[in-house]
Amino acid sequence: MKYGFIKAAAATPSIKVADTKHNSGEIIRLMREAGESGADVLVFPEMCIPGYTCGDLFSQNVLIRACEKALAEIVAASAGVATLFFVGLPVRKNDKLYNCAAAVFDGQILGVIPKSFIPNYGEFYELRHFSPAEAFTDEITIAGETVPFGTDILFTYAGLEDFTVACEICEDLWVPDPPSVRHALAGATVIVNLSASDDMVSKDEYRRDLVSMQSAKLVCGYLYACAGDGESTQDLVFDGQDIIAERGLVLAESICTSGIIYSEIDVEKLKNERTRTGTFCDNGDGYITVSFGGGLRETQLTRFLSKTPFVPEDEEVRAKRCEKILDIQSRGLKKRVEHTNVTKLVVGVSGGLDSTLAMIVSARTLRMLGRPATDLIAVTMPCFGTTKRTRSNAELLAEGLGAELRTVDITKSVKQHFKDIGHDINNTNVVFENAQARERTQVIMDIANGCGGLVVGTGDLSELALGWATYNGDHMSMYGVNASVPKTLVRYLVAYYAD
Repeated sequence: MKYGFIKAAAATPSIKVADTKHNSGEIIRLMREAGESGADVLVFPEMCIPGYTCGDLFSQNVLIRACEKALAEIVAASAGVATLFFVGLPVRKNDKLYNCAAAVFDGQILGVIPKSFIPNYGEFYELRHFSPAEAFTDEITIAGETVPFGTDILFTYAGLEDFTVACEICEDLWVPDPPSVRHALAGATVIVNLSASDDMVSKDEYRRDLVSMQSAKLVCGYLYACAGDGESTQDLVFDGQDIIAERGLVLAESICTSGIIYSEIDVEKLKNERTRTGTFCDNGDGYITVSFGGGLRETQLTRFLSKTPFVPEDEEVRAKRCEKILDIQSRGLKKRVEHTNVTKLVVGVSGGLDSTLAMIVSARTLRMLGRPATDLIAVTMPCFGTTKRTRSNAELLAEGLGAELRTVDITKSVKQHFKDIGHDINNTNVVFENAQARERTQVIMDIANGCGGLVVGTGDLSELALGWATYNGDHMSMYGVNASVPKTLVRYLVAYYAD
């Protein structure tokens, strides 16, 4: 949990329909395994204690009592396990039967959450047995404990308030206005979903999209566990699809297996992102908050965290990203050229990647406008330290793009500037470097003024963010096409264009 990372888990046990003793044993085994692995939150499938496909057996008192007894055994077995976990079972209250999730932590039941939306279409007949949740939060006595009962319950970790969990059940996610929307607005950063969604062709893809998009919309972590092995296949088949997602990204997934998947969710980042957006309006009216746990512990990271997060690993995805970025850059510059009615685009070209990218974008823009490549003026400005190789690169690039190449040697003017300000040319400090950058900016600005042109900036996002640009030098331009492109991505954009 340090640094805001919590370890999340989703598990599908191998069950036997209506065999609560066997099922509770499997749940206990997986719960302990998750606890030993350091999981902070764990979700099991819908109705995992009796099995989702019990059918009319849900009308039998013996099954309802057996489920409550099994829950008590699971709770007792969880003593000493610092994992908040959710298990599914039928619960009777006020002569109604509810499809519920029980939240358990360290030998205690923290709350019981009933399902809000009961499907009764297609292959589902849940209204035959279950009632939808009431629109209020009450109490219930179950397995010897009196606990909150209702949909609007938040479970908040005492040592890390950013780690707040809420629950919805299967169909709740599929409706136009899922309970998880309210939960997130009330402060939940992690949503768990106990599900028993049957398998159909391409349904796994739809579920994956549904879960990832919900986590994106709600700026949250989303844990989804689906019924699988052991459920009756008389009418339906269940694939045990488990998914862990964070803000639109699927971190872990398993399908057609029993067992546990793990990943880590950065709840601190989620909370900060909600604050940053400004349109995420908190509203916790009517919610009960139940505290659990306390103190921070290490979270061992297993998820992949890219050192170049702006660069997709997959080559095909990266190529699409590069094409899209080049298109955005070019369309932005195109509008600026049309609006200002300039005659030329002027780029200071060094032979480096940033100026190469600016040249590429300028050439694309001119093609979009149906204008000749010679409307692009590439200016190379050699001075101290300019190598023949970089000059050659600049010249080859201009020739390859069909641009007009101009060479302005700034050595004399920089030496004169040093003489004017009394700077020793042998002192290669920041004055030595910055004077060259400022002189180059003056040259291209004046060339642009002389031909009714526009200076296209070459500085990238990383340089601007870190301050690696000379103030009133190369950070100046009339339109900076690379200003939102991180340095790590520039070379891939150039390579993509070259290919």
